[in-house]
Amino acid sequence: MPSRIEQYALIGDTCTAALVADDGSIDWLCVPRFDSDACFAALLGDESHGRWLIAPAAGGRAARRRYRDGTLVLETEFDTPEGTVRVVDAMPVRDRNVDLVRVVEGVRGHVPMRAEIIMRFGYGTVLPWLRRAEGSIVAIAGPDALAIRTPVDLRGEGFRHVAEFTVNAGDRIPFQMAWFPSNERPPEFRDPFRMLTQTTQWWRRWSAHLKYHGEWESLVRRSVITLKALTYDPTGGLVAAPTTSLPEWIGGVRNWDYRYCWLRDATFSLYALMSTGFESEARAWRDWLLRTVAGSPAQLQIMYGPAGERRLAEYEIDWLPGYEGSRPVRIGNAAHQQFQLDVFGEVLDALHQTRRVGIPAQHEAWHLELALLEFLEGAWHEPDEGIWEVRGGRRHFTHSKVMAWVAFDRAVKAIEQYGLHGDAARWKAHRDEVHAEVCAKGYDSDRNTFVQSYGSRALDASLLMIPLVGFLPPSDPRVHGTLSAIQEELVVDGFVRRYHTHGGVDGLPPGEGAFLPCSFWLADNLALTGQVDQARELFASLTALTNDVGLISEEYDPTTKRLLGNFPQAMTHVSLINSACNLAGVVGPAHHRAGVSEQM
Repeated sequence: MPSRIEQYALIGDTCTAALVADDGSIDWLCVPRFDSDACFAALLGDESHGRWLIAPAAGGRAARRRYRDGTLVLETEFDTPEGTVRVVDAMPVRDRNVDLVRVVEGVRGHVPMRAEIIMRFGYGTVLPWLRRAEGSIVAIAGPDALAIRTPVDLRGEGFRHVAEFTVNAGDRIPFQMAWFPSNERPPEFRDPFRMLTQTTQWWRRWSAHLKYHGEWESLVRRSVITLKALTYDPTGGLVAAPTTSLPEWIGGVRNWDYRYCWLRDATFSLYALMSTGFESEARAWRDWLLRTVAGSPAQLQIMYGPAGERRLAEYEIDWLPGYEGSRPVRIGNAAHQQFQLDVFGEVLDALHQTRRVGIPAQHEAWHLELALLEFLEGAWHEPDEGIWEVRGGRRHFTHSKVMAWVAFDRAVKAIEQYGLHGDAARWKAHRDEVHAEVCAKGYDSDRNTFVQSYGSRALDASLLMIPLVGFLPPSDPRVHGTLSAIQEELVVDGFVRRYHTHGGVDGLPPGEGAFLPCSFWLADNLALTGQVDQARELFASLTALTNDVGLISEEYDPTTKRLLGNFPQAMTHVSLINSACNLAGVVGPAHHRAGVSEQM
């Protein structure tokens, strides 16, 4: 049985990532090649599908674990009757090979230990061909290969490698694993202790650029480190999460592959990075965005691979039982083929915000924006699948239309504030037309609230974006009415649900947890409408959901009090950072994006 989601920690090298459970087991490892099947997949099934365990022979969970300050180097300590042992895990930032270093350190007494390595490829289906070469165990399966080196005597046993050894106080016993293309020689192993030192220094140099120094500095620092770990450094793309098919409801079917880059995350991510001092990462994300969306606006996708890949075909792998029986397990994401109107607004807003903070503009960027605007002039009238990527048919979603308004609004601002050339009068007319339609068709005057889609009475947490993007000022009675309605109907045990899933709008069976990014949006709304004490109270409840090493997923089940969904989730960490800045007593991201500071 896999661990609960909150029992995992993340390690990574800005190209790939692994999850480490608090029992000493690495249950998920993805390699940098986008199309590679080289991964441990125990999170999706059981231990027979791959894992790497180093733990006391008696088993048990960690007594303590922590990241080294300012780093992604993990330390996990186990107490036993015989003594205390520490396992240090890291993925050195190196090159296109994937290195994973694990060092077992004796802290007190003498502790009997057990190591178990189960190597599988093809999402748990392929047993590799094993051989010993140059002091290493090498596993090969098709294009992928792994090499393992340790002074501990590993022996084959039932299609796995195991070892028993004892760690005494002061001992430091290394284990190293490297992924490499099978057509090449195994990479040269370097000194593991030096690699740990260099990795610690690299992360501390990077995280020292943090400019946020408010009361939530430790949480913000951990979140920006997590975002850096989820960045594919060669391109600047930021994946939503390193995992697939961790369920939004235990036993349910809402299990999606999040190992891709969503365009709608762009503005939020840019703000989180720029607000905390990481301009070079924001610039790399902006450049990834420009390269990725280049081409015909009619072919704009809502998500891409970390290098800008377009073909993300979704399929199910029925040989894995799923996390705690949550099936199907999905690889790929069919939502990449959907029409989602809001991404046009997100892209234009993201590029507008880079101009606002002084990131040097690219000449081609404005030409791209002009092409997107020309397409949007006709497309905004069409129904779409919306921000939540519903599979129950297209509708005229209110949030989608609001984001179309954002696209035209930012185009007008680009001309008026930055002197770019375009037809401002035409876009003002479109902006006004969209605004009028949304207020007429997306607003229920009897209930004093905006609704999920035209003609619907359902609520949707995406409506919280209305004041955050400047569609209406926070003081508008319709904003207050919508905020009150969402608090009354969508807030459960203090946290926000996206919408009522039993209504059938998304074409899926009901059941999911509270959606944590939306809960942070609620805190932002409360702050913007002057309810700062309530905003801070909600923010405190949300940050309390982070696990013992400061990580958080997409959703939460208030009943069973456990995290749900893919983990760790970039958008939740982004929302945490932005809310922390909004509540820091200065003009934050919500004020900038909505233009509140200009209106007040």
